[in-house]
Amino acid sequence: MSALAVQEIGPGHRTAEVDAVVSTGRAISAPMVAALELAWSAIRDRHPELPAVVVVLGAGSGDRGGLRLGHFAAMRWSTTDASADGADVEQLAEVFVGGEGLARGPVDVLGTLLHEAAHALAHARGIQDTSRQGRWHNARFKAIAAEVGIAVEKDPKLGWSPTTVPDATQAAYGEVIEQLRGALRMRRASESGGPAKPKKPGPPPCVCGCGRRIRVAASVRELGPIVCGVCDQEFAPEQDEAEGGE
Repeated sequence: MSALAVQEIGPGHRTAEVDAVVSTGRAISAPMVAALELAWSAIRDRHPELPAVVVVLGAGSGDRGGLRLGHFAAMRWSTTDASADGADVEQLAEVFVGGEGLARGPVDVLGTLLHEAAHALAHARGIQDTSRQGRWHNARFKAIAAEVGIAVEKDPKLGWSPTTVPDATQAAYGEVIEQLRGALRMRRASESGGPAKPKKPGPPPCVCGCGRRIRVAASVRELGPIVCGVCDQEFAPEQDEAEGGE
């Protein structure tokens, strides 16, 4: 089950809030989510355009897309006490952090939050910063990433996505990093099953006298000859032709 919390804690209360939760010893996920919330609050202090969000800590592995460190999604959450006509519904964005990524340490977790903050700023400004269903990060994302204080490198599959946190940004968020270090005491085990198993090869192509090719299961060929309607010759596996020729 994911740990959820709504981020809306004012500046000046961060250290006390996190320490109070961690020191009780009565909660496991709550202090981790609280630290992530407070980190987002600190980022919002520097970038007021950023929205309040629901912070979600959960599984970042287990699907075919590989490890997911985080994501930003607009208007994923709404209040449950709205009126019948929905006129007073408050919608909040979501920032997801994959529990597996906590193993990378507090600096890189901050990098994930800043990465998602760049996406959130792009959304707030109406800027299209990704394509290919959000996988490809374009040059507009790169520019906003620099604005929030992260460095990104170009990946052939993801664009300007791989993220590092420069020394200057680490210094600016030094208190936040220490809060994350104290609170993020667990990590989630990856569900990836190791390298993907190689696919079994399909049946070899069968060719006829005029060079047409088809692929047919051996069990189908064993039922009887398959003859080309153009050259009236039987389709035979291409590898058999190679073995018989010289």
